Amino acid sequence: MDQLGFIHDKLDIKILILFVLRRLPAPVDPETLLELCQVDGGIGYFDYSDCISDLLKSGHMEETEDGFRITEKGARNAETVDNSLPYSVRARAMKRIAPVEERMRRQAMITARHTVDEKGCMVELAVADGKGEMIHLHLLCSGEEQAKKMEKRFRKDAENYYQKIVELLSE
Repeated sequence: MDQLGFIHDKLDIKILILFVLRRLPAPVDPETLLELCQVDGGIGYFDYSDCISDLLKSGHMEETEDGFRITEKGARNAETVDNSLPYSVRARAMKRIAPVEERMRRQAMITARHTVDEKGCMVELAVADGKGEMIHLHLLCSGEEQAKKMEKRFRKDAENYYQKIVELLSE
């Protein structure tokens, strides 16, 4: 049976995986990485899994608690071989990567966490714009449940909350 797509062997799959990882600003979960690499009809799941295992063993990528990320060795080698991927594969990969990359960049600019100590439960919320912090709040909460709700809502709509606070303080 004829293979589909331009990616046919494990070396090509490894190059594609590193191509994707090199463009992401943070670790990516395994499912998202698989989706981002499914840009060519020639990639099978088992070959993909074998390539992930090989790249981990060779030190080209690593697994963190947040997902997979490229290592310095992997980035250096990927930069050298990126252009060996067909242009159409690179273009489709970049199209898939763009929204994930944007979401990761946004998440990196939002802080939402809490701590519990003898004083009570404190939630910390902050938003940055890439140049510096726009707002940084420490709020006393009634408990962890409230803190978690505040964190979730703030992460979802941090920019709007910032705007509302500025408007309230500017009246």
